[in-house]
Amino acid sequence: MKMPPSRAALLVLAFAQSLTLGAQATDMGQADLGTAGWSPIAARGEIMPRCYMDSTRHLSTHDALAISGDGNPLEYGGWSRTVAGIVPGSYYRLTAHYQAESVPVARRQVVARVDWRDSAGNRVGQPDYAIETEAHADWTPISLSVPAPENASSVRIELLLGWAPGGTVWWDGISFGPSQPPPDRWVRVGTVSVHPRNNPDNIGCYIRELDAIAADKPDIVCLGEEILNEGRSLDYAGMAEPIPGPSTARLGEAARRHNMYLVAGLIERDGHALYNTAVLIDRHGVVQGKYHKVYLPREEIEGGLTPGSSCPVFDTDFGRIGMMVCWDAEYIEPARALGFQGAEIILVPAAGGYLDLLKARALENHLYVVSSGYDVESSIIDPTAAVLFATKDAPTHKVIRINLAQRFTDPWIGDMRPRYHKEIRGDLYVPAQAPK
Repeated sequence: MKMPPSRAALLVLAFAQSLTLGAQATDMGQADLGTAGWSPIAARGEIMPRCYMDSTRHLSTHDALAISGDGNPLEYGGWSRTVAGIVPGSYYRLTAHYQAESVPVARRQVVARVDWRDSAGNRVGQPDYAIETEAHADWTPISLSVPAPENASSVRIELLLGWAPGGTVWWDGISFGPSQPPPDRWVRVGTVSVHPRNNPDNIGCYIRELDAIAADKPDIVCLGEEILNEGRSLDYAGMAEPIPGPSTARLGEAARRHNMYLVAGLIERDGHALYNTAVLIDRHGVVQGKYHKVYLPREEIEGGLTPGSSCPVFDTDFGRIGMMVCWDAEYIEPARALGFQGAEIILVPAAGGYLDLLKARALENHLYVVSSGYDVESSIIDPTAAVLFATKDAPTHKVIRINLAQRFTDPWIGDMRPRYHKEIRGDLYVPAQAPK
């Protein structure tokens, strides 16, 4: 592979340079790392990208740290810099900005991470990945704030590009230093288990259980799927309503009265279309959003329902949530799409299914799942798939206080939520052609 004139010399310097943070960083300030003092790194010379300073693009300095795939499909590497003076248990923040060109999947192929080291230079704990990004027309900011593991005395900051032979990424606006721990984000999540039987007023059954659960002051409560039809024999057209409509008005009044968010399952009529819909009602009783079930079982298709085509997320006053409905839990895509968009809790109105699948969706996406079911448990599941509550008994309810700021780490693999999103292979999902 062609090597630029300065590259051999740079390779000799790899891993050799370090930076000790001065007084600037000890008072919780962020030290601007600039673009001097960085070294190119790769696991092997054969996969080393072309690393160079580019004065034609820069954000806060006179040049940017550039990484080019250099036509090599095996390429994986980039720039590193070591920071000494790390205090175990203290939080540190890395902030950087990048531009990428001809990089097919920047979320996977553009990597910023911190790799913790002890006094002998050996890895301690596991590397932490930055996945916090926001859309930006020019330079994309990326950051993370994490605690240093036990025995850490330094950290290697790595800015990388992987498997992008025709791509280039530019890094600038890089800072690192101590930060305050994130504040706790306590949320009271609730589920109700209600199984109406031949009741002409199913909504009333749910509202009575909402009145009961309100004593526990939940922030958000999950209700069941198709709540107008549970225990009855209406066809889909016979129970369909517009959203907003009469049922969301009654549920909205309960949400407003008890200052809670609600998620409930209804059959929605929108013109000629009928959807199996999960609706989000806010604390003021207003419909904040809705989700059309994307995976319909054949029974619902034969009943004339239309599948949805997207998995939206919604911002609440306590965090970002997503919704699925029943059969969606059989498949990986809805929960994955919600996790990719930053959902922290998925609420699942469900008629039936398997608790194990709900646990799988929580574990593989590293988020909370709250379900309300009939022939499947009403449950609250944490990001490790631990079942905090599950029951098929009815009528009953449960509220559990969770902390959305809590990190779930494994000693062997680290914090899997950011790692999962950096390593996932979406390009393998759809084959180029159907198998013969």
